Amino acid sequence: MITILLFANLQEEIGTNQLNINLDNKELNVLHIKEWLKKTYHLQSLNQVMIAINECYATDDVVVSDGDTIAFIPPVSGG
Repeated sequence: MITILLFANLQEEIGTNQLNINLDNKELNVLHIKEWLKKTYHLQSLNQVMIAINECYATDDVVVSDGDTIAFIPPVSGG
């Protein structure tokens, strides 16, 4: 199982700050997870987010392993 953490508007759109999904022994990368989130939750703003896996920034091609925590962090603004 992997844990997906959602922040800011992503959290508001889905209605939760965390999802848990099973990989079912598939080799998935971050892009696959983003596509699944877009399809399942209709999140179109995922192209602008930063991604961290186990608290280290990652790119779309990084493979996700069972037990990983993936955070999707939208851009923030303020002053």
